[in-house]
Amino acid sequence: MQFINFGFNFVVMFKSDMYGTKKNILLVAMLLAGLISYCFKPGASTEDWQLWTYKCLMQSYDASTDSKLKKFEFTVTADAFIRLRKIYPKEKEEFYSFNLHNLKDMDYSGSTAKGILELKTMADDIICQTKNDRKGDVDSMTTVLNIPVKNMEPERLDSLRQAFDYFKAKGL
Repeated sequence: MQFINFGFNFVVMFKSDMYGTKKNILLVAMLLAGLISYCFKPGASTEDWQLWTYKCLMQSYDASTDSKLKKFEFTVTADAFIRLRKIYPKEKEEFYSFNLHNLKDMDYSGSTAKGILELKTMADDIICQTKNDRKGDVDSMTTVLNIPVKNMEPERLDSLRQAFDYFKAKGL
């Protein structure tokens, strides 16, 4: 009798441990899944792409290529407009603006230290304006905007292309 009782207790104990082990594994799996879903977003939002594009352009712009430049600023809007404003002495200003929906291609020439980011549109979609120029204010359109940049690593360039592609696709 004792042997059967011992076997019965052993089996019950084993089932009890199995139940506790399964319960612990399930609890750990649920906790891990919760942590993973909390830490990672399913995708970047428009605001994330907008902020990243702005920071990338501001940090990468090479102002040293234009000795007369006093100040520059980029604007990246949620509706996919990129604007570059350059301010020179005597309050002369240059504005460049276009919608990324019209972006045809992005090229880069140079090294990781210095180079030119060339943004091409499908037609004359880039607005060019000058203000307070002694030669007179000029409004024109072009298909290419060359942006001098510095410290443009390949990964950063690829990420910038992804941001541009995101905004371009958003307009379709």
